[in-house]
Amino acid sequence: MCGIVGYIGLKKARPILIEGLKRLEYRGYDSAGLAVLEGHSLSITRSVGRITALESKLGPEGGDATIGIAHTRWATHGAPTEHNAHPHVSDDGRIALVHNGIIENYRALSTFLAQQHITCRTETDTEILALLIGHFYEGDLEQAVRNALLQVQGTYGIAVIAADEPDRIVVARKGSPLILGIGDNEYLIASDASAIVEHTTQVIYLSDGEMSVLSREGFRTMTLDALPVTKEVHEVEFSLDQIELNGHEHFMVKEIHEQPQSLANTLRGRLHEREGTIHLGGIAQFSRDLAKAKRIIFTAQGTAWHAGLVGEYLFEDIAKLPAETEYASEFRYRNPLVDFGTVVIAISQSGETADTLAALREAREKGAMVLGVVNSVGSTIAREADAGVYLHCGPEIGVASTKAFTSQVAVLTMMAIQLGRRRFLSQAEAQILIAHLATIPDKVNHVLEQSDTIRTAVEQYIDRNNWLFLGRGYNYPIALEGALKLKEISYIHAEGMPAAEMKHGPIALISEGMPVVFIATRGNQYEKVLGNIEEVRSRGGKILAVATEGDTFIQQVAEHVFYVPDVPEPLQPILTVVPLQLLAYHAAVMRGCNVDKPRNLAKSVTVE
Repeated sequence: MCGIVGYIGLKKARPILIEGLKRLEYRGYDSAGLAVLEGHSLSITRSVGRITALESKLGPEGGDATIGIAHTRWATHGAPTEHNAHPHVSDDGRIALVHNGIIENYRALSTFLAQQHITCRTETDTEILALLIGHFYEGDLEQAVRNALLQVQGTYGIAVIAADEPDRIVVARKGSPLILGIGDNEYLIASDASAIVEHTTQVIYLSDGEMSVLSREGFRTMTLDALPVTKEVHEVEFSLDQIELNGHEHFMVKEIHEQPQSLANTLRGRLHEREGTIHLGGIAQFSRDLAKAKRIIFTAQGTAWHAGLVGEYLFEDIAKLPAETEYASEFRYRNPLVDFGTVVIAISQSGETADTLAALREAREKGAMVLGVVNSVGSTIAREADAGVYLHCGPEIGVASTKAFTSQVAVLTMMAIQLGRRRFLSQAEAQILIAHLATIPDKVNHVLEQSDTIRTAVEQYIDRNNWLFLGRGYNYPIALEGALKLKEISYIHAEGMPAAEMKHGPIALISEGMPVVFIATRGNQYEKVLGNIEEVRSRGGKILAVATEGDTFIQQVAEHVFYVPDVPEPLQPILTVVPLQLLAYHAAVMRGCNVDKPRNLAKSVTVE
């Protein structure tokens, strides 16, 4: 992995490919390259590092090619070197390929190729696929790609061009997203719509096991078995303006401050306070089946997994329905018990997370109803789930998820209220929760006003390399999320855990001056959290507390307090996470880290 762009049309290809790669930089990568065809001549340029390095190697002219493919690589097989960067070529150098995914049987294929006296020159699994296509090529690129893919085990999203066929691009996917953009006398390919939205908003989403052949006159889509497929054209729901910085220093801080609007978009049209009901059109036809569910399993990875943990509390508390949260990467391989009445909810911002998609398929195989909670319209999880709910929070460019997380929690809150209303929740109780939920966007805006206060507090501990984040109940997952944010963008070691768990071992870590972040909002366990704070203070820890507005006592036991408005406990996580997002952001900036492109991370993890 990580990003693919392709173009065929009447314009110069290189500038379009470079700009597309820049739009994909947020996904994370370590090298980049492109291949273009000028007549029957194949030209390939690769570089290590940022797209600007590749751009400088191309020079100001860029050539007149009107067809090409490009790639940003996040290394899986082989070091991040120019030698291993995409595109890779066939043995005779006449075919070029870019690839996202992993070829699992590349060793067996390498042995087969060696028997044909075809030798690998790189450390990558992708080169095997390029060599295999070259081996099968007999003047028909489409058939060569088909024959090669029938030998492949693993995942792929690929784009292929050949010097002997300068008027076509062949693409295919299995487990790694590919989008076809339909422009004016031009066609584009991308692994993410953000790479092509500048040129067109009309797109087609390839499904697993499908391939397409693009020319300047049009395109054909078919299965790997050559059966024609008719695809629906979709409209990309975001604009170019939404993926620009618009005056902000980083995408992460832009997206943190977009949360009042993104949450308003998530909630819009779904809250009916007077009736005490929630309307989620994507799952409306399954509402009766949901009400009869016996158990809920949330499955996700990373930040989305933390949203699932909040969902676990919400569904058990509000809907009185047993719930558990599983790492998607573990769910698939441990032969989970999925019995009658189990509903699996897969949570993913991109809708393409490989582990979560695999868990979804495992759940369906075992007979569960599967729902998706995703942001990307037309994504694989959205298409393969029985039903689902879109976040509608807009594109999220920063690798560290912020607005997608709060929208995920908002959607799970609505689902819990909707389900609770059909089970045990009274109309009056639902009306109270819905009324407060409707005010959440404005309340988030109020929390954001403390950004300078949070930055000032962080400055005092920026040289500390070990932090603890502690919370109870609904705010235990927020402690985990706060620690993750600090780790992934500032590279500070941080641990999140239930506050009560601290004294069962981790309290040994606390030393003089160690920063400890408590989510200490008023709720059922407020007094317990105060006791945990005293335990840390007595051992020299420095307390940074997230507390409820009006709580003046907390100022006596904490060095720094960040306040959030008072809301019912089930709604607190959407507010309490915001100060922790700002804390992580300011820490990363102070430490000189690349906030939007943290090392070793990719935005959408499309390989297991």
